[in-house]
Amino acid sequence: MGTNGSTVLSPLWRGLPPIDSSAVSNSASCALPPRFEAVRTARKFTRTTLGQWDLYGLFDDVALVVSELVTNSMRYAIPADTLGTEYEPPVRLHLMRWTSRLVCAVRDPSEDSPVAEEADTGDERGRGLHLVDSFSDAWGWHPLAGALHGKVVWALFRLPRD
Repeated sequence: MGTNGSTVLSPLWRGLPPIDSSAVSNSASCALPPRFEAVRTARKFTRTTLGQWDLYGLFDDVALVVSELVTNSMRYAIPADTLGTEYEPPVRLHLMRWTSRLVCAVRDPSEDSPVAEEADTGDERGRGLHLVDSFSDAWGWHPLAGALHGKVVWALFRLPRD
């Protein structure tokens, strides 16, 4: 997944019953400044939002995925000379909930596709998208169109049935 802009959105719905994509039950988003401290902000936002939606039991997995997606945006999508400044457009975290699924999406200004690399045994980097793949039910990305430039990288979680 995550390699072709024209087909990357289709896995979002694969294997799940069709729903009206405009029928989001809940959604929340926050802008994240171009600083690595934004990862902590994203985790706090995720904790608060999942708590409000009574989905706190998913926090560990969702927060790990959110952390990886935001870290990747900070590391690879924001120009190095703008880290720590008020660079625009900011990275933005979106959480969207339907009855049967939750989607975490991170928008950033880069048009480069995310790549799951193979990390060497001692490397501290290169495992993020493998973790996203392991902890979410699906993930992918798509380029932005129109006035917005960049991409959205998303991860889907199936929600437990009541």
